[in-house]
Amino acid sequence: MRRVNSAVALLGAAFGMMLAALSGATAATAKPPNIVYIVADDLGYADVGYHGSDIKTPTIDGLAKGGARLESFYAQPMCTPTRAAIMTGRYPLRYGLQSFVILPEQTYGLPTDEKLLPQVLKDAGYETAIIGKWHLGHAKPEYLPMQRGFDYQYGPLIGEIDYYTHEVHHVVDWYRGDKPLHEKGYSTTLLGEDAVRYIDGRSPDKPFFLYLAFNAPHTPFQAPKEYLDRFKDIKDENRRTYAAMIAAMDDQIANVLNALDKKGLRDNTIVVFQSDNGGVRDSMFAGEIETKGDLPASNAPYRNGKGSLYEGGTRAVALVNWPGHVNPGEVNGLIHVVDMLPTLAGQAGASTAGTKPLDGMDVWKTISEGAPSPRSEIVYNVEMFRGGVREGDMKLIWQTPLPQRVELYDIAKDPKETTNLADAQPETVAKLEARIQELAKESAKSLFMEATMGAYLHRELGTPALPNDPAFFEQKD
Repeated sequence: MRRVNSAVALLGAAFGMMLAALSGATAATAKPPNIVYIVADDLGYADVGYHGSDIKTPTIDGLAKGGARLESFYAQPMCTPTRAAIMTGRYPLRYGLQSFVILPEQTYGLPTDEKLLPQVLKDAGYETAIIGKWHLGHAKPEYLPMQRGFDYQYGPLIGEIDYYTHEVHHVVDWYRGDKPLHEKGYSTTLLGEDAVRYIDGRSPDKPFFLYLAFNAPHTPFQAPKEYLDRFKDIKDENRRTYAAMIAAMDDQIANVLNALDKKGLRDNTIVVFQSDNGGVRDSMFAGEIETKGDLPASNAPYRNGKGSLYEGGTRAVALVNWPGHVNPGEVNGLIHVVDMLPTLAGQAGASTAGTKPLDGMDVWKTISEGAPSPRSEIVYNVEMFRGGVREGDMKLIWQTPLPQRVELYDIAKDPKETTNLADAQPETVAKLEARIQELAKESAKSLFMEATMGAYLHRELGTPALPNDPAFFEQKD
């Protein structure tokens, strides 16, 4: 019997090794997934149907129902920093993009010594495309998307555009292949249609990365009548138009998913959807294009919105959907936007060699299985005048201009940030202040602050500010 048992054990071990080998071979020969990464611009946390909104978003809701709803997903407080974090997997404070956004007249951009997500994926054999808003540098050729790893580009380089004329300050901001393009149409519709064309042109034999970055629902509040008519019951004009803009984006996302289905690609495509920050609640951050009336976005139940370090500014709508690979359900583990580069690279079989030291972590098991997050820290941002960091449940916001203000919140117990615990927990404050100081010492100088002060000094001295690239700024109305 002992001989029989030994033989059975040996056969079992051999069979197990054979299965493992077959499994490894299957994994090695499996097609890398396509990646469609969709970003909304200034979408309020509460302004999607699955968060209880009166704004109907059936496509986004369907993705949420069938995928991972990332309910503790953190972006940066504003547009340029979040987009930089997606592209680099590193905190924007590392390379000077921690403050505000790149303005139309400014000439700086995401430093060219940073290796970006499209470059990482391209090295792994992916085709890469950006359709939509870039906002990481527009004034010099080396900052443009097709110099940063994208094979194809279409849409605005800045993004704060009129939805029909595609102009910002009477200059057209609309491009294809990094070349100016004069074209009529509602920008959300044009971006969705181009994404469908892009998918239709893909071969099933080669994986692709499509970064689809809508400028909706950023100001100005503009929408086609057919969408406005859907929300006649909303009395406030801005809220009605804002809702219509979101619905138009939702329809275009539906068209993109249908295109994937028609090509037989949906089951092997990771779809990511997120907002770049919270919705706008402070008119200071509503954009340079004048907007009248009340600001319509809601980040309920969270405090404040875009531009702030409170939860309403940084906890973003986010989900990941990949049929058969991501378990549907709510995911509450901490995830920072910098985590997306290493996480997606891992699923693509791509190497992160050549990137600078990443702040992001591979959180795929958290996303796909609901496993505990490897992340315990969230860096909201660190600038010369403020910093925000969370360790575990405790979050510190430190406003450093005199008189300084220190706020400490237990986010697990007080997600609305109503009770400041700073006086009651001085040791926790000291620990988190030390972490902010550490990050501040590691920070690069703010390129926005340098550019803004430089322009101001030029004007004060009676000399012109540095000119931007004529290819962008010398277009005629």
